[in-house]
Amino acid sequence: MNDREVSDWNIANALTMLRLFLVPVFLVLLFHDGGDDDLWRVLAWVAFAVASVTDRVDGEIARRRGLVTDFGKIADPIADKALIGAALVGLSLLGELAWWITVVVLVREVGVTLLRFFVIRHGVMAASRGGKLKTLLQAVGIGLLVLPLDGVLHDLAMLIMYAAVAVTLVTGVDYVLRAVQLRRTSERSVLKRARRASRP
Repeated sequence: MNDREVSDWNIANALTMLRLFLVPVFLVLLFHDGGDDDLWRVLAWVAFAVASVTDRVDGEIARRRGLVTDFGKIADPIADKALIGAALVGLSLLGELAWWITVVVLVREVGVTLLRFFVIRHGVMAASRGGKLKTLLQAVGIGLLVLPLDGVLHDLAMLIMYAAVAVTLVTGVDYVLRAVQLRRTSERSVLKRARRASRP
């Protein structure tokens, strides 16, 4: 079954759209009463957790059931970046997270996304293990900071966020190197085919 035969109206894309819908819901819950109400912070965490789970589930369903679509390929990363971006900016606005962390992470995320689109004609850069670890650390760190935690638990949340930033930067550099290698390999293949075609 190819992409043209798969309807955009499927369970995988529905989960992606749910994640997008949960972004403003999460923000409303997070900022309720200025972010000082513990109950609403817990509800915001629930919304964030559900959205984060759909990030993993929709991709698995799409691959296993052959429901990969062009719409999903575009909407999924947009939903991912929207969720993480909204959470980071929201936490920074509440004073829970330093702005430099938010800026570093968002610049990396947007940069890698643009890089993937730039080299798409040379090939697809699949998510690396480091990229998956980065996503996990970000989700756990952000989730803990959304909760009304104090003391050691808050310190643990910040430690995880610092680790997430480190992995975010390292994997960002790795993506740049992979993109350069992918482009060089692709260009060499084109030159080889051109040379073969020109031989009598």
